[in-house]
Formats: sequence, C-alpha cells, structure tokens
Amino acid sequence: MGGAPGARRGVRWAGAVAIAVGLTLGPGVGSEAECCAETAAAPARPGAGTATAQPRAVGTADRRAMLEAVAAIAGEPRIVSAAGVARDETPLLTLENPSPFDPSRAERRLVLVGGLDGDADAAARIVLDAVRWFKTEAPEEERTRWAVSALPMAHPSPDGPGRPGGFPPAGGFFDDPDRPESRYVWRWVAYQAPDLVGEVRAGDGLRIVSRAAGEGGGTVGDASVPAGSLAAAMADPASQPDLGPVATMLATAGASDGAALMREALARAPNGRSPLRVAFAARTGRDPLPVARVLARRYPGTPSISYIPALAWVHSLRLAELDGDESLRDKVMREVGPWLSGERPLFGDRISFAAVAGTMIFSELAQSPGGDRDAAARLAAEGVVLARAEDAPGVPRHGSGWSDDFFLGTIAAVRAGDPEGLAAAVRLVTTYAARLQQPDGLFHHDAGAPVAWGRGNGFGALGLSELLTVLPADDPQRAAVLDIHRRHLAAMRARQAPDGMWRQVVDEPGSYRETSVTAMTLTAMARGLRLGWLDESYRPVVERAWRALLGHVAEDGTLVDVCIGTGAGPTRRYYLDRPAVNGADDRGGAMALGAALEYHYLREAD
Repeated sequence: MGGAPGARRGVRWAGAVAIAVGLTLGPGVGSEAECCAETAAAPARPGAGTATAQPRAVGTADRRAMLEAVAAIAGEPRIVSAAGVARDETPLLTLENPSPFDPSRAERRLVLVGGLDGDADAAARIVLDAVRWFKTEAPEEERTRWAVSALPMAHPSPDGPGRPGGFPPAGGFFDDPDRPESRYVWRWVAYQAPDLVGEVRAGDGLRIVSRAAGEGGGTVGDASVPAGSLAAAMADPASQPDLGPVATMLATAGASDGAALMREALARAPNGRSPLRVAFAARTGRDPLPVARVLARRYPGTPSISYIPALAWVHSLRLAELDGDESLRDKVMREVGPWLSGERPLFGDRISFAAVAGTMIFSELAQSPGGDRDAAARLAAEGVVLARAEDAPGVPRHGSGWSDDFFLGTIAAVRAGDPEGLAAAVRLVTTYAARLQQPDGLFHHDAGAPVAWGRGNGFGALGLSELLTVLPADDPQRAAVLDIHRRHLAAMRARQAPDGMWRQVVDEPGSYRETSVTAMTLTAMARGLRLGWLDESYRPVVERAWRALLGHVAEDGTLVDVCIGTGAGPTRRYYLDRPAVNGADDRGGAMALGAALEYHYLREAD
C-alpha cells in the first residue's frame, strides 16, 4: 500500500469532515457532496490537500454529507439511506449496498454499527474511515470477497432521549414511546443478511472481542462481549430463533484505527455463510406458487365481508384453478357460505368502502363454475350499487376521501365489469388524483394528511392497475388513468429501498420497510410489465421487490412488519409510529398471496 497510511487516513477523514461542514481544504478537494438522500452518490472529485480543521460534532445535514463523501468513492457500499428515525426525528443514516437478498452475489456480508456507546460522532468517524479504507486500499481480493454496509451513528442524538436499550429489544417496536432506535437497529442489521456484525465503540486503542455464531459466551482472554450488547445478541441463537445467529465482534477503537479495525475484521471473520444468511437464502429463494399455497391455506384467519378476507378468497380461487385443487376452493366456499346463504347480512348500519370492496368475492364466484352463482351475482350487484353511488361526479357517497379509495372504492365494479360502475371508478380516480397526487407522482394519504403513507400508495398502485386491466381500450379516460398510474409507479420506483422494499412512509428513508406496500406495489408493477403498460426498466425493480418480500414472509406464512389499520393522521410522526404486526396477519397475508400469484403470471408470460 506504500507511503504513510495513517497520514493518508487523516487527510481522507479530514476531507470528508471539511466537505460536510463547508471548510476549505486547498486545491483539488471538493467543497460539497453531490448526491440525493438515497441513490448512488456522484463520483468523488479527485485531488489532495492539507486539512487543518479538526473534526467537530455535526448536525444531520453534515452527517449526511459525510456519508455521501464515502458513498461517492467507486465501489460498494454506495447508497446513502437510513435504518430508522430517532424519537427526536433524526434519521439513523446508513451506507448500503443493494444485494442483501441477491442470489447471484457470492460475497460474504459485513455490517458495521457505531455509536451504541453514546459517542456517535467519534464512532462514526472510525466506521467511515474503515469503510473508506475498504473501498480505496483494501486488496482487490478482499473487495471482491466482501460486501460491506454500515450504520455509523446508531444513536445520533446524545442530547436527546437515552441511548438505545439492550438487545434484543424487549416489548414495543418501532412505535416505542421512548426508544424506537434499538428496534430499528435490530431489524436493519438482521435484514442486511450479514455473515459478520461488528459493533464499534470509541476508545483509546484497538481491542476486539469476537463471538462465534451460536456461541453462548463471548470471552477472549480477560475481555468479554457484554450481555445485552448488539454483538452478544446477534450471536445468540435464542435472540432470533426464526432466522439464526451470526458471528460478531465488539471493537473498541481509537480515532485513527478505522483501517486497522477493518483489516482485523476481515482477517478474523469465520469462513462460510452465517446461519442467519443461510436462513435468508432459503427464504428468499422460494418459488411463488409454493409460497402462495402456504398463504392461501392460512388466510384469512377471520372471515368477514371486507376487502382483506375477500382478497385472500379471490386469490385462493385462482390458485385452486391453477393447481386443480378442489380442497382449496371448498375452503373458500365454507368461509363465504354464511353470506351466500343469507344467514349473515353483507353490511351493518354503516356502509364503508372496506366492506363494499369485500363484495369482490361474489363477482368472482358468479363467474366461476359450481356453487350458487345466482346468489353470488345478487350480492356482487349490491356492492356495485354502493360503490358507484356519488354525491357529485367523482365524490363517492361511501368514500373516505383517502388514497385507500383508489382500490377500495373501485374494486367491486372492476371485478363485476359493470359499465356504470367502471365509469364511476374512472371519475373517482381522476378526481382523487387531482387532489392527492403530488408533483413527484406520489399520493398523499388525504388532503388533510399530507404524508405519502406506504399502504395508501399501495392502494393507489393496486387500484389503478386493477382498473386498467378491465377498462376498455377505447375509453376516453383510459389515457388519463394510465398517465396517473405511470407517474405514480415511476415515483415509487425512485423510492424503493436499497434492499428492494418500500416503506411505511414512502419518501422517508428512515421509516420502517413495510410488507403490505411492498406486496401491492410489486403486484402492480408485475402486471404492468406483463400487460405492456411498463417498460423493461421495471423488471429488476420487481425482481428485487419479490426477493425482499420473501424475506418478510416466513415459511409458515407468518409475516414481518405489516402496518396495522390506519386512518388519516395529523402528522408524519403518526405514520412513523403506527405499530407493525409480526406474526399471522390477514391483511398482509392476502396481499402477499396476490403478489406471489402476479409474480408467477409474469414469469409464465416470459
């Protein structure tokens, strides 16, 4: 490597800090980073200079610039994103690569996390220096053998609430009133699919304690990995029984030890993939139909006339037809029987679009052989009449005014193929888009809730896709509807997270990566590709989304991170703090089932 590596590291780090805080370094060193919040950074400007400024505590914009300066160096990691949002709204900024679930990538995966000891800026300097050395001076063999991601400042607010609590987090989750940070950190680290996790703390010199994956202790010499630390918990198989452990190291390092830390980490890393990585490889390598079969058998857990069970039933019928599986059709018929027979009424005293959308199942049954098709047709017609009722053109009588209505207010007429209902659906989506679609293409949840809620945008993507599937080619409004849809999906494509997911708040990189919006957006994009509305640039987006979705669907059909039911909220924080369901969930299960079938249809069409 030659020369004086320690001196070069000092210049490189000082350069990044100076870029971040707008200092002048001398000839040849840029004064700003050219990168947006979540994309590959612009190439770093070459050159060298002598820095005299000392690192100091910095704010969020400065921290982002620091990460962008490292991201701009050729190679991975190159994406600036975020793992979460602290209680004081500070993002937990990350450096990521796009390959945690990519089966074509053979590299082993290292994740570095700094700042959990409370000294966020000092730990961040060490972590970023380690990543910079990896990208610029590590032997080529190591750069091709490893993929690195980093969360340099896991607790970026030393003057805010207390540091993240112990690991694994106990009770609460992203909505924790005091310490959501540890929940975000825990999920992000695991879903980077690491083979090795390094927890980095600031100190006087370099000391590293290692723990093997599955190891109950953590002692090396007279040092140990403290119980409750991230390093201890990630290595403990009891902490993540559904995924498995990963080898870890707890590193205490001085300000100039970043390069040495990275060299030691790569040298000490155990051979082979971690049990956690192997579990993710198995989960994300599944084919769509076996996944669909598990979901169709499991959902809905609670039958009702609502869009949630109805989606599961409609998709289950289609799967039954694909497989020739009468037992699956029989399951659907048993569950809808009380409504077909008249034993239970379709609606209560209050009519909601969620319930009206549930009548889609009867349109499906009315067009299917067997069963009481006349009764199904009558029930479907009830839903269509309610769906197309308007107080004014484009103002549905039973609508909420939320972006949910793109799907909930149109799907009954769409599935029935009712001409008057389709005309009302077109008026609804064009009126709502004029009110809710933003210049960037995303939908706000409501005019009074100017937030790009994840599932609200998922409803828009899925509802427009369903409408376009049946809207006649010569309909005078088809071009307008298609334009709304394409602008929206282009905006969603631009906001896809590095791992392939979409988020609880689509344009907030730190909000949690949410399963239902990912399933719905994937479904809409896959259908657009199959039916020719979208060009081939969407294919890798769909492929990445499918693998990421699989990572959130366990082998038994339980799910990870599905936002609970959500009305329009007054603040962005309201959406960030909506609880995430982990386990069996009818809503997420139905949407994942639909995504699996649509992805299957796309593959079959190729």
